[in-house]
Amino acid sequence: MPAIPALMHANGVASTLDGVLSGVLGLLVLGGLWTPIAGGFAAAVALIHGFAHTTDARLAVLLSTIGLALALLGPGGWSIDARLFGWKQIEIPNRKLPTAPPF
Repeated sequence: MPAIPALMHANGVASTLDGVLSGVLGLLVLGGLWTPIAGGFAAAVALIHGFAHTTDARLAVLLSTIGLALALLGPGGWSIDARLFGWKQIEIPNRKLPTAPPF
């Protein structure tokens, strides 16, 4: 469940903790701080929420897929992680293709 509606309709410690955890993970992913860890935890929290509350299972699957994709893609160029640790780029070397023998 998204953080703001979860906190607005919180009626216990577990639902308040769910809203606060979702909000903190959302801010970490939005800022790009600890993106692989925060994205993985966001995916896990969304799946746990989807199994606990079956009314919005499609939303939980969507949120967990987005969290997992962000965890696998990593931070972007404008993220806090990129400022702290440098932006990682994969450079593919330009290799020459062998020439075909004349026929």
